[in-house]
Amino acid sequence: MDIQEEFNTVFPYLKLEFFSQGHTISEGSAKKHIINTNETLGKYRSKHNPGEVGIVPEMKVMDIEQLFSDIYGLNVQVFRKSGKVWLETTVTDGWTLEKQNARGADLRRAAE
Repeated sequence: MDIQEEFNTVFPYLKLEFFSQGHTISEGSAKKHIINTNETLGKYRSKHNPGEVGIVPEMKVMDIEQLFSDIYGLNVQVFRKSGKVWLETTVTDGWTLEKQNARGADLRRAAE
């Protein structure tokens, strides 16, 4: 199972997307820069530090994104499910993963 599948298993209303270029704070990433997940992320890493990124529900979205950047030099964005579409969490990057996921669940229930 890859990182995106593992993440989505724990947080079913969230997903990680990796980008070939970064973005500024509180702004989204251009969809044209999404990395094809059939390729290895190692190709896009600018830092080759050993180790793993530990992700827990209490972490803020901005902290996860920064962690991937600091450790691996990878540009990542967290997306939240909103009905049938995935939205970047740029406005709510200060929320925890737990809160983001709960909001996605709420939006799903409201859409039903």
